[in-house]
Parts: sequence; C-alpha cells; structure tokens
Amino acid sequence: MSPQAQFWMETISLWQPMRSAFLFAWGAGDPLWLLATKRLFLILPLGAVALAYWTSVLSLPTIVVRAKRRTFVNLLLVTWWDLARATFTFWGGAFRFLLRLAISLFGALQMIVVGLWAVAQEVVLLPVRLIRNVGSNVLNPGVPWIAVAMTFFWCVFEAIVFTYVMTSLVIDTLSNLAGTQMTETAVRIPLFLFMFFIVLGSYAVLSTWTAALKTRDWATIVKIGVVESVAMFVEVVFLYREFVDALVPWFAQHASGNFELGIAGTLAIAGVTWLGIRSLSWFLFAGAGTPTMMAIIQGHGVGSRNVGGESRIASSLFSVGFTARLRNEFLWVGTEGERLLDAFLVPPMQVVAGALNFVTLLVANRHLLDLPLQSVRDFKDARTLVAELNQPRQRKAA
Repeated sequence: MSPQAQFWMETISLWQPMRSAFLFAWGAGDPLWLLATKRLFLILPLGAVALAYWTSVLSLPTIVVRAKRRTFVNLLLVTWWDLARATFTFWGGAFRFLLRLAISLFGALQMIVVGLWAVAQEVVLLPVRLIRNVGSNVLNPGVPWIAVAMTFFWCVFEAIVFTYVMTSLVIDTLSNLAGTQMTETAVRIPLFLFMFFIVLGSYAVLSTWTAALKTRDWATIVKIGVVESVAMFVEVVFLYREFVDALVPWFAQHASGNFELGIAGTLAIAGVTWLGIRSLSWFLFAGAGTPTMMAIIQGHGVGSRNVGGESRIASSLFSVGFTARLRNEFLWVGTEGERLLDAFLVPPMQVVAGALNFVTLLVANRHLLDLPLQSVRDFKDARTLVAELNQPRQRKAA
C-alpha cells in the first residue's frame, strides 16, 4: 500500500472516536436534564472541532504547494487557538447569559415598581400641577386664555340676550313666510347659533380693523372700515334696535306726558349702546382674546412666546422630572436589551466563526472573521464578507 493511501486510511479511521463523541453528546436515553445539558454545551463545539479537524487534514497536503508555508502554519495554529478560546467562551457565556437575564429581570421589576409609584404620585399631584400651570399662564406672559374665555362667554351671553329679544320677531316673520305657526323650540336653537356667529364675527372684524390701524395700511383700513360700518348698521338696526324697543315702556313710565322716542332716537340710543358695549368689552378682554380665537379658528396656532430669550414650555399633564425619568427608563430598556442579546448570541457565534475561519484559511489563505466578537454589531452581513474575500483577488488582478 502506498504511503498516501495508508495516510488516508488512518485519517478515516480517526472518524470512529469522533462518531462516538457525537453519540455521547447527543445523549439518547439519558435523563432529560442530562440530555438537554449535553446537547446545549457539546453539540456545537464538537461540530466545530470536527469541521476544523477535517479542514486541517485537507490543508496539510497543500503546504507543499503554498507560497508562504510558515505564515500558513502560524495561521492554522492561531485558528485552533481561536476555536479553543471560542469554545470556553461559549461555555462561560451560558452562565453569563443567565446572570445577565437575572439582572435584566430584576431591573425590569424595579422599573415597574418605581414606575407605578411615580405614576401614582403624578396622578395625586395632577390637580395641584394643573392649578400651578394655570396660575403660571395667568401671571406670566403667554397665551391670554382668560381673555379668550371671557370673550367666548361674552359672545354666548350676548347671543342669548339677542335670541330672547329677537325670538318673537323671527317667529312672526318665518310663520308668515312658511304659512304655518312656528314654535319657540324650533326657532331658538338655530337663532342662538346665528346670533353667536354674528357677535363673534363682529369682534373679528373689529380685531382686523384694529390691526390695520396699527400697521397704517390705509387701503385695508378703508376696506375694513366699510365692512365694520355695515356690521354696525346691521347690528344696530336688527339687534340693538329691538333691545331699545324693549326698553321703551320703561322710558314711557318715567316720562311725563306722551312719550314718543321715534326712529332717530331709537337708532341713536341703539348706536350709543353698541358703541359702549363694544368699547368696554374690547378694551377689557376682547382686544386680547379675539386675535387668539381667530388664530385658532384659522389654524395658525397660538404656540408659545419667547420671554427674555427663553421659550416658555406649554403646560403638560406630567412633570418634567417624570418625563425625563420615563425617557431614561426607555433608554435603559434599549441598552439592556442589546446587552442581553449580545450575551445570548455572541458566545455560540464565536464557535461558528472559529469553525468558518478554518474553511476560509484552506480556500483563501486568510480568516473570514476577526475573533473575539464583542457584540451583535460585529456580525458582518454576507455582502461585506464577500467583498472582503474578493479584495485580495481584485488587487492581484489589478
């Protein structure tokens, strides 16, 4: 028998102990705990050792034809060292993973308990915080919510008054047009909405006219002035005139002799009443509340104003400390999840990488992966690995 044939026969005969090792690691017929332990800790290292052994056997005859024999032998020995280190790292990594899992579970339990306690504190202190935020918004420059609320309620109040005054006239008018008697229930709700929009629109026109006066935009001043005059005429003739007519019996009661107010006196009193109500309400609250309401209606938003170069933060339901703590807890969850994933995946991948380095050493005379792997981020994708393997060939071709 030739020396080469004898060499291969002896090599194949070495497979029998390895086969026995695999049968032992498989643990068929062993108790469940022993079977699981063997398969968990022995199957992967034995597979890596078997692949490394046969790759090394196939590499030995190629030493004769390799250019850098000493470098190849050194790389082969280093690869075996990496595989041994990866195997022990895999065995120790199982206990490290269990320890990391226990730490993560304890940290998650602590986070849940502390989080529930913090949420309970936030809920208990929520009314106090809301009152403080409202007081801060009132005392400090910002969105004039009190003026907005007063303007809104004044428009509602004025619409209610005009609805009560105009109900009889509207019922008579609509009954004559429809040919049937209208009820107060069917008229008052739509009449109230109509009056509310009329009053709110009157303040909107007045706000736009005031803004035009501040900017001295004369074209806009004239245009909005005409619109405001028409709005005043409509409100005085159709709304405030009815209000003055309702006061005529009171005037007649306190007048001597026959009392006739007349159309001129009625319109004059109605106009003065309109001017007085609009002036008082405008300078008290509508001047600040109407622009904000228009910004909300037009979709411009009210935002936050800068005070002393610093932007005031809008009031929120939760405190700044609770929000920062919640953000830190989410960051901890992400970081701890990455650590737990590294502790679970990196040890077995060390063994796989050590075995693959034997194959690439045989084929390409280099290692595929640099060991040890530190985290999941060190796992290179297939395109990167192919590009790295093709780099020596591309340089040689160039």
